[in-house]
Amino acid sequence: ETVIIFSTIATWMSSIGLPDAVAGAFGGFGAYGVGAVELVAAVLLLLPATRRLGAVISLAVISGAIFFHAFTPLGTDRVIDQAGNTDGGALFYTAVAVWLASLAVIGLSARQEQSPLSARESASESASMTDVATAAAV
Repeated sequence: ETVIIFSTIATWMSSIGLPDAVAGAFGGFGAYGVGAVELVAAVLLLLPATRRLGAVISLAVISGAIFFHAFTPLGTDRVIDQAGNTDGGALFYTAVAVWLASLAVIGLSARQEQSPLSARESASESASMTDVATAAAV
């Protein structure tokens, strides 16, 4: 299936005027490059300190996948074998789900980063109010 996907994209790349060397390289080795970046993103997502970076990389990669499904002959209901059978859109819908999940991780990690700061600010404000109340009582 991977060969069919990347060959279809490579053929499309040639048809829009990209040099055959570029299209051929993408068709032959693009899956390895994309897979390597996806693996890096997955590892980064597992580590709390790099979770947001992993989600951003994942969002970028999956945006590319959605682009190729939506705007090239690959299509949203892609062919999965030489007989012409399709996946019924499963890979496209999975890509959309990963895109949404990546966006959610980015949003949630932004909130978590802001949350400790807000807690510190609240504690600081509480301490200041306590100081004012103590000074007023004296």
